[in-house]
Amino acid sequence: MKDVLIVVYDGVTLLDVAGPLQVLHAPQAYRTRLASPDGAPVTTDVGVPLAVDTALSAVRTPPDTLLVPGDLGLRSADGMPDGVVDQLTRIAPDVRRVASVCGGALLLAAAGLLDGRRATTHWALCEVLAQRFPAVTVEPDAIVVRDGSLLTSAGVTAGIDLSLALLEEDLGPDVARTVARWLVVFLQRPGGQAQYGIPKPGPVPRNPALRAAVDAVAADPAAPHTLESLAQTAAVSARHLGRLFRRELNATPAQYVESTRLAAARTLLESSDAVLPAVARQSGFGSDETLRRVFLKHLGIPPHAYRERFHPFGRNDR
Repeated sequence: MKDVLIVVYDGVTLLDVAGPLQVLHAPQAYRTRLASPDGAPVTTDVGVPLAVDTALSAVRTPPDTLLVPGDLGLRSADGMPDGVVDQLTRIAPDVRRVASVCGGALLLAAAGLLDGRRATTHWALCEVLAQRFPAVTVEPDAIVVRDGSLLTSAGVTAGIDLSLALLEEDLGPDVARTVARWLVVFLQRPGGQAQYGIPKPGPVPRNPALRAAVDAVAADPAAPHTLESLAQTAAVSARHLGRLFRRELNATPAQYVESTRLAAARTLLESSDAVLPAVARQSGFGSDETLRRVFLKHLGIPPHAYRERFHPFGRNDR
């Protein structure tokens, strides 16, 4: 049986641990153990205590797979659990495969294990990971990223996707598919994790001209915004406005307008019963085909599938 060591600590997200444990238990092909920094029981983020099998400091024989769950508290550098990073640095080099769930990627990065690697984490932590560890290439929309013998996953339930990927690698697609069916989940869920993120406004521009242009887009996403019309609103040249967008918002005016319209369309699909052509018009995309192309480009799923997942009544009006 393959030995899987799961790192736990006070505040660890319960589902980050329980999801992989459930998947790995199913085929009876793994020996799973929980290890805390000092071998003491830990308390999860929801207050459920976890007994552990060993202390990280006592691990001498490297496991086949080292799995590191996360905790959204890791977004703060002060939130790193004591005694974990040093032990990851010690144990990981002799392990065949290292994997993380959710914010566990931040622990791997702090241990230097993601330097020069591609990785992902919870959508709410991707920016934190990229800023604190610039040597890591962050793929914010991915559910699971595999870079050689290192795997990272998106947030929380993505630990199930990650564990199914481990099963497929070790035992073949038929076993992984059977386990996925038993757990009533996708073997590979459609779309990326961008569909789960909360649309958020960009930073408030410092430049008053740029702020005037951005406010005009936010006030009426469906208006026929062009570089020239926005420059007229901002009372600057089109060339200068383009430079302001790139410098402060890291986007072209067209990209910014598209992202604002996408956020408006997502809100309409989540909260209204408007049919797709009306959503397209009200959000500024003009046609439902344009709306579909933009959703596929940014979220990996078409608008009707997005509504089915996130509208309270799961409307289907394709």
